Amino acid sequence: MSSYRTSVGSLPDVLATVKQNRLHDPLHPLASKGRLILQNGFVVDPKNQIEAVQDIAIAGTEIVEVADKIFPEKGDRVINVEGLLVVPGLIDMHLHLGDLFEVSTEPIFGSVADGVTIGLSPGAGNTLMAPSLLGAEVDRGVPMNIGCYIGALNILGTRASVEELIALFRGELEKEVAYEKITRNPITFTTAPLTVGIKDHMGHFIMSDESFDKIYEITSKAGLVFMSHTQDPAHAERVVSLSKGRPVHLGHATAAGCGTHDDPAKSMETIVELLKQPHVSGEFVTTMLRKGRGSREGLFLPKKAQEIAYEALQSGLVDILISDGQNDATMKGFGDTRDNIPALLELVEMGILSLSKSIATMTINPAKLIAERTGQSWWTEKVGHLGVGALANITVIDRDDKLATYTIVNGRIAGFEDRPVREANGAGGWTSKWGIVNRTGVGDLAAFAYEL
Repeated sequence: MSSYRTSVGSLPDVLATVKQNRLHDPLHPLASKGRLILQNGFVVDPKNQIEAVQDIAIAGTEIVEVADKIFPEKGDRVINVEGLLVVPGLIDMHLHLGDLFEVSTEPIFGSVADGVTIGLSPGAGNTLMAPSLLGAEVDRGVPMNIGCYIGALNILGTRASVEELIALFRGELEKEVAYEKITRNPITFTTAPLTVGIKDHMGHFIMSDESFDKIYEITSKAGLVFMSHTQDPAHAERVVSLSKGRPVHLGHATAAGCGTHDDPAKSMETIVELLKQPHVSGEFVTTMLRKGRGSREGLFLPKKAQEIAYEALQSGLVDILISDGQNDATMKGFGDTRDNIPALLELVEMGILSLSKSIATMTINPAKLIAERTGQSWWTEKVGHLGVGALANITVIDRDDKLATYTIVNGRIAGFEDRPVREANGAGGWTSKWGIVNRTGVGDLAAFAYEL
């Protein structure tokens, strides 16, 4: 007679079961007090200048300890991430997720599976209603933090003056003025200031010089990011010249080097010259920086133009990367979140960026830019790094398969082995320029009211 042994045992202390004819739930008393500890991972935190094997402890939504060794206590959950990269949660500041005409949340789940913890959606069709519509989605439950830009032309489609629109986005406009000149919908009025920025989009509309001047006044005085659609170098030159020294961010700037409007290398050189001006910032698309040079659903970047982009990255002239994806979205971009992590690693393999500088392009660098443009320091205090007190947005990367092994959003595991975790639908929050809120309340209005 043979016996079979297992080192695992029957797990009576960690799995729900029945003991002595009664339900036994060993995890219930632990769930409310335990920490989540990431052990033995190679931590790369550019802001705090860390590149070392360390442990990270999370309690609730925040990072509470970073140390060489953290000893688990009763109720703690432990993940052994030995051999994996542990980096701040990826921030994709140009990611089509919740555009006004989006018909599926599938791109949101795909993005979090690819390691994105904060995504800002720049739909040119987005109206003043966009924050309320996305707010309703957040209230229904999404696995990552989401914010949005509003289409520039839609801002100017009301009766409000520039001064009144500035007051709106600062949260200072009287509701009587809003109801008379902007919207009769109190939800739209109340949520509009939650937007992060305004997007110009030459592919959807071309504004007059006067309209550009108004948008620049609004963004520079209300503390909003002004993002331009950068594909035609002549349009980019016009946008920058009309800025008159006011901040402008050239979105997916590598698109100009794809040759749709002029010679690819010449166009890329034009954009690089514009980026040398102190009030002009820019971003490059991760997909276009890989060996394939682009996506068949987007645009291809010729080799010479790609080399110019590499030089701009290496010199530090451009230090922000974005996906502009997902390709599964109704509003496709020029890339895809699936290329983010591979591009970050391949830029290091090619010797273009150090590991820390590469990780910074999708963590602390976009956080710094948004903090500067909005005047809100919480961006660099709470996101983009792994310091104590930061929100627990963390991406854990397998360098061998170039995929996200874990995506942690506000302290909850939202992605595992390159797929979303259904239990985390609701981990994400609404990302405004002022901070992240768990709920906007929009999704609750039809069901019940709060008494505060």
